[in-house]
Amino acid sequence: MSDYEVLVIGAGPGGYVAAIKAAQHGKKTAVVEREHLGGICLNWGCIPTKALLKSAEMLESMRHAKDFGLVASEVKADFPAVMKRSRDVANGMSKGIDFLMKKNKITVLTGTASFSGPKTLTLTKGDGSTTTVTADNIIIATGHKPRTFPHLPVDGKKVINYRHALAMESLPTSVLAIGAGAIGMEFGFFLRSMGAAVTIVEVMDQVLPVEDAEIAKFVERQFTKQGVTVDTATGVKVHLEKGGVAEVVEVEKVLVAVGFLANTEGLNLDVAGVKLDERGFIAVDANQLTSAPGVYAIGDVAGKQLLAHKASFEGEAAVGHIAGHPAPVDYRQIPGCTYCQPQVASIGLTEKKALEGGRKLKIGRFQFVASGKAKAIGHPEGMVKLIFDAEYDQLIGAHIVGVDATEMLGELCLALRLECTAREIAETVHAHPTLAEAVMEAAADALGHAVHQ
Repeated sequence: MSDYEVLVIGAGPGGYVAAIKAAQHGKKTAVVEREHLGGICLNWGCIPTKALLKSAEMLESMRHAKDFGLVASEVKADFPAVMKRSRDVANGMSKGIDFLMKKNKITVLTGTASFSGPKTLTLTKGDGSTTTVTADNIIIATGHKPRTFPHLPVDGKKVINYRHALAMESLPTSVLAIGAGAIGMEFGFFLRSMGAAVTIVEVMDQVLPVEDAEIAKFVERQFTKQGVTVDTATGVKVHLEKGGVAEVVEVEKVLVAVGFLANTEGLNLDVAGVKLDERGFIAVDANQLTSAPGVYAIGDVAGKQLLAHKASFEGEAAVGHIAGHPAPVDYRQIPGCTYCQPQVASIGLTEKKALEGGRKLKIGRFQFVASGKAKAIGHPEGMVKLIFDAEYDQLIGAHIVGVDATEMLGELCLALRLECTAREIAETVHAHPTLAEAVMEAAADALGHAVHQ
């Protein structure tokens, strides 16, 4: 008899959700974590970065107090206090996960796990001691590690990654961010707001490469207005190179934000018979099952969108399959958010991807400059862009850029899941004045029925 019915390796947003769901199904469950409950997202990713970004947003608002008839003198950032608040928020959330483990009677095993048999793990503690555990089903949720450049080694001082950035004790005078994905753009906004000179370079031809090109171009213009130097279609070598011309940029720190690799090192996957795909992520089927019977993989280590909420739903899918109630994840319905200012939120197809698929489209737009609520709160920059299949008028893509874009996306996630049409969205009464009215107006624009623009 095995020690556990379900054993999860990694207690991030995929792992701890999988463990809780397994326990709720009545399974004897354990989770192995070598560092902190909550994983990268809670401790060194999603949560602490959002705390930093909120401090930056507050600072920017205070700097523009005069626009609202208010007086705020000698506004400045206390950088160590900003960083401490971020860590305090993350630490508090980690304690919450510990409570959930105890509430659901989940055994937490501390150590680093590696396979020593098909369904057997050896756990190594910090002092070097080892124990062996067995499980009927094992869920690998070990997440990612930052990708690096061979010629630009990360030393944690001059050349840093996001984890080092979250632990900075003082504000650097200047930073070069390599990569204009979510991490590069979020830290770029934060550090510029705090007072650093920021340059962002990106090898692709737009910032936020996975986003709609029109939305990305808007964000780039806003960053330029904020004083951030943005350079796209840039080859990054020892120096920067664009169009065959080398350029030297001298900065205090370089932030490497060029993506992630699957965190599989030391797992001894070959012992369990677990295979990787061509990109180095663990290969899984629709139910998150790997090539080894009874072994599943979820979250960043399993590839596709490297997002916390995707990991959580994959955790539920894996446990559902174990419990005999399979419910595979629909990856077309995974939203994405970037929390710089302006924020970016999207779900479904970009205009380019939809056209590449041979679809005929109806596209509706609404600019926040025409929104009474956006003007009232002092943020008329941004837009909503909705993409509909012209044949059925069905929503297939939604893209928002603006001050609270990430909080507006939920309605469109539901609309996409329910296969809503442009008419159904346009005829849904939205409260006035709200930013969400822009969704209704964009749908009306796709139908040629726009009223306020």
